[in-house]
Amino acid sequence: MPRSSEKLDRLPPYVLSVVNELKLEARRRGEDVIDLGFGNPNHATPPHIVAKLVEAAQDSRNHHYSASRGLPNLRRAMGRWYRRRYGVELDHDSEVLATIGAKEGLSHFVMGMISRGDTVLCPDPAYPIHGFSVVIAGGDLQRVPIDPLDSLIDRLAETAKRAWPRPKLLIASFPHNPTTAVVDLDFMSRLVDLCREYEMLLVHDLAYAEICFDGYEPPSVLQVPAARELAIEFTSLSKSHAMAGWRIGFAAGNAELINTLARVKSYLDYGVFQPIQIAAIIALDGPQECVHEIVDDYRQRRDALVDGLAQADWKIDKPLGTMFVWAPVPEAFAEMGSLEFSKMLLERADVAVSPGIGFGPSGEGFVRFALVENPHRIRQAVRNIKRLLRDG
Repeated sequence: MPRSSEKLDRLPPYVLSVVNELKLEARRRGEDVIDLGFGNPNHATPPHIVAKLVEAAQDSRNHHYSASRGLPNLRRAMGRWYRRRYGVELDHDSEVLATIGAKEGLSHFVMGMISRGDTVLCPDPAYPIHGFSVVIAGGDLQRVPIDPLDSLIDRLAETAKRAWPRPKLLIASFPHNPTTAVVDLDFMSRLVDLCREYEMLLVHDLAYAEICFDGYEPPSVLQVPAARELAIEFTSLSKSHAMAGWRIGFAAGNAELINTLARVKSYLDYGVFQPIQIAAIIALDGPQECVHEIVDDYRQRRDALVDGLAQADWKIDKPLGTMFVWAPVPEAFAEMGSLEFSKMLLERADVAVSPGIGFGPSGEGFVRFALVENPHRIRQAVRNIKRLLRDG
């Protein structure tokens, strides 16, 4: 007889699935839906990375179980990436770990660190797994509104001061999904100081490390020297190298925290398929022009969307990072709320977006566009939305 799961019962309804179901129904009716809702990168993986995968897959020595920590040469390559990009030196044996994408690594780390009743702070709105991982682990999630960003640390400090038991973790992510908020190294340093003061561990999701525009370069929390005492950072090749389906990511930071994640993973997996790890080495150490091309294409998509909607008086700030655009619901439709407005965009403009409420209470009043269609399709989506806004 089926029985309910206490952990799953604690999870809230997944609001984003509402729009997704409507999108699937529309497509079954033959409607041409432009999907800017699900953040699934649509660039092809660069050919030199694919070629290395094929070569490695043809070697039967790569067909056996791998190591859950990741190949030593892959961890060395990740260390070189940190050195090149941030000037950070890492011990590949103790401070770097390969993961099955950043999402898997982060959620399993939370599983390993959090016990029933432990308190975790998280800016709100947030990428769903940041909060859901805490709930699944049995922790107490404390959401702290991210806006206004310049006073976020003060709000985090006030929440940490009031919370009992004192928070064990702070989960953050910059550039931020869904709001696209970005910070500088000084902000990161203050975040680390906050965690030291309240004896919290810091989990930083740096999934959009290389998806940045207009001269902005996101900092790594590991650039802050004191972060090595208390921080773990997650990165991924999904967006920068168009390897989303390959599921390869990394954890880096404090050696004890890395070892905690390694112990959890040792019970759960045997690592990523070895040819994928070998191809990931080529992705990190090989030519990086492909990354620049991918980033420039995202910039063109961003501009096509934001500039096009501005012509319909829907004013949206251009993000400096991520593959998303975070847009306030137009004033004329504000009373509908983000979910009903998203449903209306789908039903009357054939454009799927994500309602802000699906990312947390503070996301209400916004929708998230994912830049996962080419500029031509995005301009088509803009034309459809313009007609809807004009007609009311």
